[in-house]
Amino acid sequence: MDIVYAIWLRNVKRYLRSKSRIVGSLGMPLFFLLIMGFGLNSVVSLPGMQEGYVQFLIPGIVSMSVLFTSIFSGIQIIWDKQFGFLKETLVAPVSRIEIMIGQTLGGATTALIQGLIIMVLSLFIGLQVESVLGFVIALLLMALIGIAFNALGIAIASKMEDMHGFQLVMNFVVFPIFGLSGALFPIESLPVWLRSLTLLDPLTYGVEGIRYGLTGTAQINPLVSFAALGGFAVVMTVIGAWLFRKTTV
Repeated sequence: MDIVYAIWLRNVKRYLRSKSRIVGSLGMPLFFLLIMGFGLNSVVSLPGMQEGYVQFLIPGIVSMSVLFTSIFSGIQIIWDKQFGFLKETLVAPVSRIEIMIGQTLGGATTALIQGLIIMVLSLFIGLQVESVLGFVIALLLMALIGIAFNALGIAIASKMEDMHGFQLVMNFVVFPIFGLSGALFPIESLPVWLRSLTLLDPLTYGVEGIRYGLTGTAQINPLVSFAALGGFAVVMTVIGAWLFRKTTV
C-alpha cells in the first residue's frame, strides 16, 4: 500500500500546488451556473418540480466539474511517459496494479476537491442542501464519478503517446457523456429514444444521485444510482488496470 499512497500523494500535491489549474478549472462550471443558470431561471419551468432552474442545474454542474477533472487526469500518464517518470516507476519492484490504483485514487481525489469547490461556491448562488446525510450521499457519488472516469482516462492514456491526441479523444468522449447525462434538463421531459440513450450514460446516475443528495429529489432511485455507477467504476478500474499492465515506455 505504500506505493499506492505515494502516487496518490504525488497527484494531490501536484494539484494543490498548481493554483492556475484550480482556478482555470472553475471557468466553465461558473459560466454554466451564472450565465446559463440565472439566464434561464426565470423562463424555464420544470414539470413537477418546485425548485428553480438554478437549484436543478447545480448538481449537474458539480458532476460536470468532477467528470472533467477526473477524466483529464489521465493525461498525467502520457506526461510521465514523455518525461521518463513512468519508466522509472515501472522498473521498480512494485505491482503495476498498485501504480494504477494510486493514479486512479489521486485523480479521483483532485476531482472530488474540484467538485467541492463548485459546491461551496454554489451555496452563494442558491444551493440549499437538504441534510447532512444528503451531503454525504452527494460526496460518495462524486467519489464514484471520480474513480470511474479517472480509470477511463487512464485506460485511454495507456494506449496513447501524444498529449494533444489524448485531449482531442477526451473531448470527443466527454461532451456526449455530459450532454446526455440529464445535467441540464429533466430526463422525464425527453423523447423516448433520447431518454433511452440518457439511461445508458453512466454519468446520468451520478447526476441524479447527487441531485437527490443536495435537493432531495431525483428521477432515478438513489440506490439504483449507487449500483449503476458503482458497477461502472469497478468495470472501468478492471479495464484500466488491464490496459495499464500492458503499457510500454
